[in-house]
Amino acid sequence: MTNQPVNPERDCNICPRLKNFIDDQRIQYPDWHNAPVDTWVSSKGDEDVQLLIIGLAPGLRGANKTGRPFTGDWAGDLLYSTLLKFNFADGIYGAETSDTLELNKCAITNAVRCVPPGNKPVGVEINNCRPFLVSTLNRFQNLKALVTLGKISHDSTVRALSGKLSATPFGHNRAQEVGGYTIYSSYHCSRYNTNTGRLTTKMFEDVFGNVRNSLK
Repeated sequence: MTNQPVNPERDCNICPRLKNFIDDQRIQYPDWHNAPVDTWVSSKGDEDVQLLIIGLAPGLRGANKTGRPFTGDWAGDLLYSTLLKFNFADGIYGAETSDTLELNKCAITNAVRCVPPGNKPVGVEINNCRPFLVSTLNRFQNLKALVTLGKISHDSTVRALSGKLSATPFGHNRAQEVGGYTIYSSYHCSRYNTNTGRLTTKMFEDVFGNVRNSLK
């Protein structure tokens, strides 16, 4: 694991189903990113990062299109407005990489780096991508807090830290110590969760408010 890169190669073929899906998207949309999406890091560099946000996987018409996590889909609207509110980002989010948004004290990644069909990675794909998550966690020497978006992200992160799921169950706005970090769990900021009322803006902001208070 010590030599594991922090980001997959552009033509990563560890997961054949995901690679085939991306190849099909490259034919249909040759101008899109259509590749593993790298971790997006604070404009001040790795040493500035105290918070790592871990999503599930790139959205088909979001990060898979733009090449930047949560950029271009509905989930990004809620995530980035919240990061701006709590001073984890600066500038203006314009849903494209040419906007002026910059991260502050944080970085954003995904448990699975390639877009999955139907936004649903399978177990082997989550496991295959976990070494990249481990390397990403090790990358940031001043990292203190993790926000996991959704149960799959939460569970994969706990496993990446060699924790036990039975001792660290998922629960919205639950803070738990694992591997020297504090994990803050949240329902994913997806359109489905917000439209159904499972996640409200206040519920989501409460999570990041707790993170901000802890980092003070």
